[in-house]
Amino acid sequence: MSPDRRLFILSLPAAVAACSHPVFGPAHFDAKILDKGFPALASRARPGAFNAAVMDLASTATWYGNADAPFALGGLAVLPIALAVMGEVDAKRLSLDEKITVRHADLSPPDSVIDDDWRDSPGNFAMNIRVLDLLTLAVQYGDNTAADVLMARIGGPGQVTAWLRQKDVEVMRVDRYTRETLVQVSDLETFRPAWRTAKAFAEALKSVPVNDRQKAMEAFLADPRDTTSAQAVMNLFYKFSHGELTSKASSDLLLKLMTPARAAAGALGSVWPPTAGWAHKTADPRSDLGFTPIQNDAGLVTLKDGRRFAVAVFLSGSTASADQRAKLFSDTATLMLQAMGG
Repeated sequence: MSPDRRLFILSLPAAVAACSHPVFGPAHFDAKILDKGFPALASRARPGAFNAAVMDLASTATWYGNADAPFALGGLAVLPIALAVMGEVDAKRLSLDEKITVRHADLSPPDSVIDDDWRDSPGNFAMNIRVLDLLTLAVQYGDNTAADVLMARIGGPGQVTAWLRQKDVEVMRVDRYTRETLVQVSDLETFRPAWRTAKAFAEALKSVPVNDRQKAMEAFLADPRDTTSAQAVMNLFYKFSHGELTSKASSDLLLKLMTPARAAAGALGSVWPPTAGWAHKTADPRSDLGFTPIQNDAGLVTLKDGRRFAVAVFLSGSTASADQRAKLFSDTATLMLQAMGG
């Protein structure tokens, strides 16, 4: 497929134009810096679609590259899943110490620590894993099996979306398990536990014709399911940081799980000052045929003076290399930090 045709397809669901949106209260950062610098970053991302958002959580002063354009959640879906799980814990319908039995049929595609530790035999092998441990694996390690098992325990994707609506978080939606999305984006059949290792999954992927894989990735990006807007992500972080989604104990636990070691802070986190706090979740890239459908990062950065910002960066349909994408994200964080006056 030609780059021009790919750009046309990707621009349909997620065209990005830099603009300041109305702010509420005194601005604690200079949105003009973002207005001036973001178009060049979006241009570098082409033919991928690029978006970013920043919110001062004290004043709600907010800047968006594009507030409403839909972007695939990818691994960011773990955030609403984890929050909905903690909502069940707060309601006493679930305990962090409850053990959930994980069986062969419950496995999801890599990456997964659970999958990596799974035994090939006997066929009735199972693991009994605490909710807290599943939550840690899902949030800290991006464990797809852990996320899917937790979501199933609280009622499935529809229940997560229903919880978001109950909390007045609109647009963001969770529609499928990871075991569904990761095979559909590759045009594979229903996930098989035999594909649980990275090597086995890669071999299964090779069985799909190249044209079918490319078409599947393009269809995935045009699919309205499992998507969010930047505005919805900022709304979620605002409510989370102000205690409107879970109890303080639950919020504190999730923030701890979202806070990585400095060496694992990601391209955005590498830019924040050493004195800054950084709690985030990424949608790690999974590239095929030189094409990366999703790479997202969103979180809370707390500066030394106590100011806290929600930030998010979304990239879809990228043909850039891993190094180029990392530089794009770090340069975006640098621009954000300049606007924050940090």
